[in-house]
Amino acid sequence: MRTIDRATSALLVVDFQARLMPAIHEADAAVENTKRLLQAAALLDIPVLFTEQNAKGLGATVPGLAEGHAVSHKMFFDACREPGFVLSLPDKPSIVVAGCEAHVCVLQTVLGLLDLGRKVYLVRDALGARRPESKETAIRRMEGHGAEIVTTEMVVFEWLATADHPRFREAIALVK
Repeated sequence: MRTIDRATSALLVVDFQARLMPAIHEADAAVENTKRLLQAAALLDIPVLFTEQNAKGLGATVPGLAEGHAVSHKMFFDACREPGFVLSLPDKPSIVVAGCEAHVCVLQTVLGLLDLGRKVYLVRDALGARRPESKETAIRRMEGHGAEIVTTEMVVFEWLATADHPRFREAIALVK
């Protein structure tokens, strides 16, 4: 299947940490799109995992995002190298990824997931970096290694799969 199947996917939110966000270019848009993904995941029973990089230095996740979700703390930029991370990752073959910074922790984690044989869908409009050129370069690199580049709206519609889905109206309201 070429579309994102809600039954075989999980959402991974990488390092949307409060102290980091003031330095992120267009941070508000990335956070809002991540909120939409989280709301859609809740409506459609998609498992979610958050990471936090060096929480002592960068603080906790932006308030209101991670509540009720598992958080994996890490020091490695590639979360897959962190002891226990892979075991905490939902046992799904496809991982939808949002996060910061695109050219550091997101990039290295996505490459790690690809090395583990996971299918990765990178949500372009739910990614952040300090500089736009860093974000775009990271996206190109991840795509070159096999990650598929998607948008928040693409993910929501693919998770729904049909206008007959019982949560269709609620999910559509998230992207309009």
